[in-house]
Amino acid sequence: MADKLVAGTDAIAAKGWFKAHQWLILRRASQLSILVLFLLGPLAGLWIVKGNLAASMTLDVLPLTDPHVLLQSVLSGVVPEFSAIVGVVIVIAFYLLVGGRVYCSWVCPVNIVTDAAAWLRRKLGIKTASQMAKSTRYWMLGLTLVLPLITGSLVWELFNPVSMLFRGIVFGMGMAWILIVGIFLFDLFVTKNGWCGRLCPVGAFYSLLGVGSAIRIVAAERESCNDCMDCFVVCPEKQVIKPALKGADKGIGPVILSANCTNCGRCIDVCAKDVFQFGTRFNNLMVNASGKQRDDGAQHSV
Repeated sequence: MADKLVAGTDAIAAKGWFKAHQWLILRRASQLSILVLFLLGPLAGLWIVKGNLAASMTLDVLPLTDPHVLLQSVLSGVVPEFSAIVGVVIVIAFYLLVGGRVYCSWVCPVNIVTDAAAWLRRKLGIKTASQMAKSTRYWMLGLTLVLPLITGSLVWELFNPVSMLFRGIVFGMGMAWILIVGIFLFDLFVTKNGWCGRLCPVGAFYSLLGVGSAIRIVAAERESCNDCMDCFVVCPEKQVIKPALKGADKGIGPVILSANCTNCGRCIDVCAKDVFQFGTRFNNLMVNASGKQRDDGAQHSV
């Protein structure tokens, strides 16, 4: 088994540093580019995108609306504008195609903070026995939808780290620092991948949104796996890997179908054997594993 503190070392030796980090680099470029587009207006007067990650207008033509935020608004009694509805339809269509939790790994700026905590945790060899049920995030999601009904306001958006981090970058961090640093320390010392993997209701919402998405990660060369375990070390939702990687004998296809997979591509990066690649959920239909290929229902679990 590979040393868990240096996951990806074999991949760097086999593929080179860039190939062993290409999807990580692309994700950071995506997250930072989105932030820059939003910040160009208030900081430089170049209004390519107006608004924020909750609701925006690009080039005064393309509306985009966060469906979780709009749902909270409707539950609080607000009648949405037509442009907001159009924006939600566009966003939902996109995430139905590429996977809901792509938002978590390719868009959300808080992911940079939690990834940094996970990296430092591995680097320092920090291990904790704290266990928090992954279902907690769905209870949190339910709470964010119940509170607007009770209070008539978007209570969650007052504490949403994504919203607070964005406002902090534009207007000064202020009290937002406390929440962001708290999330970093929570992931570092309390629970591995605790915020994104166990608490964040936004991630829970997008996992439900992308449950049937077409674009998935595929363990296309799973027969080449040498059990180094590097993919399990770096994956923020490592429970999603095993069915696709080790399920051939049970007739389970190589596609990671779990809605909690973030399509981050880190398993692709760190694998020296190039076991993983991006594909579609339909890759299962083109593979006959032990003569009884099927889409295993357990992989769909959230």
